[in-house]
Amino acid sequence: MKKILVLLGPNLNLVGVREKGVYGEESSEDIEKQIIEYANKNNYDCDVYQSNWEGALIDKLHEARTIYDAVIVNAGALTHYSYALRDAIAAIKIPCLEIHMSNIHAREDFRHNSVIAPVCKGSVIGFGKYGYFMCIDALKYLV
Repeated sequence: MKKILVLLGPNLNLVGVREKGVYGEESSEDIEKQIIEYANKNNYDCDVYQSNWEGALIDKLHEARTIYDAVIVNAGALTHYSYALRDAIAAIKIPCLEIHMSNIHAREDFRHNSVIAPVCKGSVIGFGKYGYFMCIDALKYLV
């Protein structure tokens, strides 16, 4: 069975608590369980890792290159300015997909640019928790 990692960045542990109009009311824990269940139903072994620390996310990406077949990345606000995270994605040489629950292009101007998009195989933006499922479906064509 192929292994995938869902990597979640800063503040995504507060989904269901923060900005409910943007992210909804379901808790991050409930969404994580649904992601794992959906991945399992699609023949993927799936781990979810969340950190509010940029360095921890980079360390997890470095580790991922020898354990996982692909990574689904919701980098949160790091999407817009973390060249270190971008470089880590580029370095690991396994497919990475970018996902955002909200439509970053319909939000504040500073959210419109993604520095990680150019090193990801693709991006899914604006479909809430369903974006994670869409990424899992897309992996069928990448790994």
